[in-house]
Amino acid sequence: MNEIVLNHPLITHKLGILRDIHTGTKEFRELITEISTLLCYEATKDAKLEKTIIETPLEKMETGKLNEDNYAIVPILRAGMGMLDGIINVIPNAKVGHIGLYRDEETFQPIEYYFKMPENVSQREVLIIDPMLATGGSASATISRLKEEGVKKIKLLCVVAAPEGINLIEKDHPDVQIYCATVDRTLNESAYILPGLGDAGDRVYGTK
Repeated sequence: MNEIVLNHPLITHKLGILRDIHTGTKEFRELITEISTLLCYEATKDAKLEKTIIETPLEKMETGKLNEDNYAIVPILRAGMGMLDGIINVIPNAKVGHIGLYRDEETFQPIEYYFKMPENVSQREVLIIDPMLATGGSASATISRLKEEGVKKIKLLCVVAAPEGINLIEKDHPDVQIYCATVDRTLNESAYILPGLGDAGDRVYGTK
């Protein structure tokens, strides 16, 4: 199993508010940002630090420094943009790429319409962000596309995941770790996550 689930009381509390149909756009955005920051914290636990010397008010000391240029953040448009601020808050110098995919409503298969990556993306660790891992089709297609660009280290960060989506990523990309706030029950006939939180993109941008 390559998924890491953030089982934590703070996450459970925030998810409960996030799921609520009465939660407004402003609060929904803020919660997505907060949960994304916590996901990033977990996903960077294995980050390699470079040794550096600093001077405190009392003396010099050796400490560790994260080379933020080694990271690229790739939101899957458009809902993934809702998570971006939460990641940039803690890795502010990471580069940002974008991939645009939409789901064919009959086949549920992803169709790419936009792809723009930072220079030398193949040399960076890439964090793919998308609030919902439903069928897993868009995430799997994104991972495949990045691998075509030569990217070797990829992690997938999502807020809510369905077992079906996790299973597809594990089948297609067993080398990619999934970081999620929770794993929900299943998908419905329209490939929406149950109990889920609705359409994350619509709720982030207030389009419904």
